[in-house]
Amino acid sequence: MSYDVHIVGGGLAGSEAAWQLGRRGVRVRLSEMRGGGDSTPAHQGEGLAELVCSNSFRSDDDERNAVGLLHHEMRRLDSLIMRAGEKARVPAGSAMAVDRAVFSAEVERELRSLPNVEIVRERVDILPESGLTIVATGPLTAASLAASIGAATGRESLAFFDAIAPIVHHESIDMSVCWMAARWDKGGKDYINCPMTREQYETFVQGLLDGEKTEFRGWEANTPYFDGCMPIEVMAARGPETLRFGPMKPVGLDNPHWATAEHPTGRWPYAVVQLRQDNKLGTLWNMVGFQTKLKHAEQVRLFRTIPGLENAEFARLGGLHRNTFLNSPMLLDRQLRLNSAPHVRFAGQITGCEGYVESSAVGLLAGLMTAAELTGGEWSSPPRTSAMGALLAHITGDAEAESYQPMNVNFGLFPPLPEVKKKQRKEAYTERAKADFGGWLAELELVPA
Repeated sequence: MSYDVHIVGGGLAGSEAAWQLGRRGVRVRLSEMRGGGDSTPAHQGEGLAELVCSNSFRSDDDERNAVGLLHHEMRRLDSLIMRAGEKARVPAGSAMAVDRAVFSAEVERELRSLPNVEIVRERVDILPESGLTIVATGPLTAASLAASIGAATGRESLAFFDAIAPIVHHESIDMSVCWMAARWDKGGKDYINCPMTREQYETFVQGLLDGEKTEFRGWEANTPYFDGCMPIEVMAARGPETLRFGPMKPVGLDNPHWATAEHPTGRWPYAVVQLRQDNKLGTLWNMVGFQTKLKHAEQVRLFRTIPGLENAEFARLGGLHRNTFLNSPMLLDRQLRLNSAPHVRFAGQITGCEGYVESSAVGLLAGLMTAAELTGGEWSSPPRTSAMGALLAHITGDAEAESYQPMNVNFGLFPPLPEVKKKQRKEAYTERAKADFGGWLAELELVPA
């Protein structure tokens, strides 16, 4: 079968994109290397949309949870992943969990029912030089294709250990303890600084050394660290003062709170934890240099001992694992197209979104965008007040490119509602999102499904 769109990767994002296109009469070639003699270290079988980690799509609460809201929006667009998920659903309280085998089989059955979708078991080694293409190969993109993507984006390779620093919701930071400043007050007051005394620092370092860590998977063990990706607990193990000469360096940071309070240790902290703005809205701040292999519960416990972060709410916790993803805010346009090769779109985890549902949502959007392009229709992105719109905006330009790291959908990506009391804010976010998303759907000119 000749085709209009080539989709590379039969995971959740690629399958969702193929569904959205195929139902609209677009001829699709869906290439999946598993089943054609190749596989990945993480996959167990050959089925489309195989779930390699958890079997959970997380919260299905669309009134108080950003992930549940994303479920709601995807259902309104007749998402294949949501449709198959309902048929494969297993009990999980307020979460949505599925039988993995039933889910994968249902995705493949639905796609095979579309006569204009051709599923081909083949490995694609290079980016196509022409023709509309959606690359949705995920975090374990084959080395040959990763090298081709790297060449197209000016990078030698995209396979590396992804150093993820924790991200904190700004509203949960105690600014009566922290203060805004740059080192030596140069370059503007761009960082939030959390001051530590010597006793607090030494206790914190010991906590890093004693904390329970996760282990690398076998297939990750031989992938080297990138420069600057050293876990904070590894640095701490090199000596008690190492962090004070690294990410927790206090030099040039004069604490105004201590100065006015005549602090017993003087105005200069013994160590400082810095947070840097992570999105244009200023709602999310990442902990500079705090990539870690500590288990998540340990991170929450330990990082809440940092002065000013006692009540910290985390949009994402730290990690370090092998990954493949683009610096999308720098490389992609607002329609997920590669700036240097606009016939190529990217979708799913390779764009820097985390999670099954987020990956599927970006695949869904890539499919709709491509359908609009084929018909010459006008594309209007979903409102940034919606879950899909907030996630898309973050990936394609609202995140800070210099510190871009994979992200789950969360309310920190949404335009803030400071006038709403904190206790009512989650419901306010979802109510606004549903209203705005509904208005967008009513005006959007989609090719009939």
